[in-house]
Amino acid sequence: MKIKFNLTIFLLSILAVGCHKKVETSVFSPSKNIKVYFNLSSVGKPYYFILKASEKVIDTSYLGFDFKNTKSFVDDFRIVKTSITEFNENWQMPWGEQLDVVNHYNELKVELQEKSDLKRKLHLVFRVYDDGVGFRYEFPSQDNLNEVLITEENTQFNLLKDYKTFWIPGDWDIYEHLYSTTKLSEIDAKSYIPKTNLAQTYIPENAVNTPVTLIGENGLHLSFHEAGLIDYSGMTLKVDTKNLSFQSNLVGSRNNDFKVKRSLPFHTPWRTIQITDNAPDLIESKLIVNLNEPNKLGDVSWFEPMKYTGVWWEMHLGKSSWDYGMELVDGKWTDTGKAHGKHGATAQNVKRFIDFSAKNNIGGVLVEGWNTGWERWIGFEDREGVFDFVTPYPDYNLDEITAYAKEKGVQIIMHHETSAATQTYEKQQDTAYAFMKKYGMHTVKSGYVGKILPKGEYHHGQYMVNHYNNAAIKAAQYEVAVNAHEPIKATGLRRTYPNIISREGLRGQEFNAWSQDGGNPPEHISIVAFTRMLAGPIDFTPGIFNIKFDEYKNDNQVNTTIAHQLALYVVIYSPVQMAADLVEHYEANPKPLQFIKDVGVDWETTKVLNGEVGDYVTIVRKERKTGNWFLGSVTDENSREIEIYFSFLDEKSIYEAKIYKDGKTAHWNDNPLEIEYETLKINKLSKLKFKMAAGGGLAISMRKKN
Repeated sequence: MKIKFNLTIFLLSILAVGCHKKVETSVFSPSKNIKVYFNLSSVGKPYYFILKASEKVIDTSYLGFDFKNTKSFVDDFRIVKTSITEFNENWQMPWGEQLDVVNHYNELKVELQEKSDLKRKLHLVFRVYDDGVGFRYEFPSQDNLNEVLITEENTQFNLLKDYKTFWIPGDWDIYEHLYSTTKLSEIDAKSYIPKTNLAQTYIPENAVNTPVTLIGENGLHLSFHEAGLIDYSGMTLKVDTKNLSFQSNLVGSRNNDFKVKRSLPFHTPWRTIQITDNAPDLIESKLIVNLNEPNKLGDVSWFEPMKYTGVWWEMHLGKSSWDYGMELVDGKWTDTGKAHGKHGATAQNVKRFIDFSAKNNIGGVLVEGWNTGWERWIGFEDREGVFDFVTPYPDYNLDEITAYAKEKGVQIIMHHETSAATQTYEKQQDTAYAFMKKYGMHTVKSGYVGKILPKGEYHHGQYMVNHYNNAAIKAAQYEVAVNAHEPIKATGLRRTYPNIISREGLRGQEFNAWSQDGGNPPEHISIVAFTRMLAGPIDFTPGIFNIKFDEYKNDNQVNTTIAHQLALYVVIYSPVQMAADLVEHYEANPKPLQFIKDVGVDWETTKVLNGEVGDYVTIVRKERKTGNWFLGSVTDENSREIEIYFSFLDEKSIYEAKIYKDGKTAHWNDNPLEIEYETLKINKLSKLKFKMAAGGGLAISMRKKN
């Protein structure tokens, strides 16, 4: 029946074109709950709209391009051919939130051609899933068009209601902003001024970055993003507050009067709209990764998901420093005997972290500040070549450390802070990755703090998109996995290149240590889970036990309870999860540390039990190797009671549940360290109620007893 239906639509489309009549094509999702219509206006202008259960959720929205070197793609098109196909596969994540992924969609492909002038061609492809839509433009090989200089992509997303919207400004350089919650009609990103010293902020339009998530009064949830971002500029969404509309606004460059340069044939990234009836289904959606191509790297078992500790948080607290205190003499970093004595990445200090990790089921240690150059890493115009990624400071013996870590069964995680000097880093990558391979290091955290060099480029433009992607592809040749900070947004490329393991790309934990605006508010993660986390894994660095850290910073603190910090290991997904606090703070708190020791990082199954954007979220995950389940739940600044049904557990099995919950008088600010512990036997019929404190959380580990 499906084949006959598809063939009928195809024949009707061809017949209509031949008769020069108005042509309208449409395609349903597999369960027919979402429908996409495509058509041309009377002047040949392409548009689409989307229905969910007969309700229009995306109104008539036009599509097209402006070019520098040729006439715009706006109108004067005719439909040459249409086709509808169904695709259904199961594929497995080498690591991830779950093992098995269903990729089931119906695809509509529309082939367009101009009726006059050069008769140029443009294809549009829509893939319609039960939880949303992805579409992209394809520029096929053709005689009258060989290269395009795109000045703007004019993709519209016209809405019909004034949705509650969770957004960050469309900054071309950084995603590290707090989320605002307003009506769509009240978004004012252009006048957004961060309350912290983000020097590279650049917001050219009243635009938002993606993912941006919207909620309707009837419970409809929408999230807009992109997938498969390769050799193209990142997309922000310009907001028309009067007409309730988004329109693509590509990131540009001060060096060019165009935003994307491509030779034909090529296709754009997918423009994605996740469409669900509730908030939990947004997190469970695999639309973004499914729209990416399958694994091109093959076996990546050389990368192992892991928890890690590291010389990092102490630097943000001011206990130690990244730099050693060397001086640049005749172009070489030289120990002049004036070292300040606060250097954190010493052999002795790193061995403390190695010992602690080995003792507590933690697989890795990140070492920042190990290599020369930190004295001039940021704020200097001449920072090209400051770092070489192979020369350690005098107090860090790499041979000694790597041998010690290997003996203890712990991996050393490399750190490459590029200081945004991209051309220098590109020249050094082969040497740096080969250096890592020599020492058996398979994971690198890269950083891009500061204005991009060469001058004129932004972090999210085509130049940097290519830099980030090419760095990861090259790293794979040396069996190196990349965790990028100050990155380009995640768009599901971890499926194609599964050595792209995690990234920052949001306001992380470090803001709690020094931000002038008071740090991340208690609601932060309950928004992030339904916005940024939809894009992909997050290196958020959870697990701070010393919430107030008054001995280091009197005016800063973490704005959650300690139970909330434990819950983050389950709520936030990443195949690398940091136990971010200092060794001494963990050793002083062995009971909550037990959850970090036990919790997994690589999952067979993920379920979102409940949640509302900006309020709270509860997630359970089943570990691949052990079959153990772990639960994490966090709330915003409001205390709340939640009820957990344990129906996700295996049949006829009894589990020992270790519960870590907020104490009766716990509060994110007034009493953040009060935590209670309970051990119960449960099964899939169990049902329990828990109260989370303001800014609080709940963490549970569940291990089979029979």
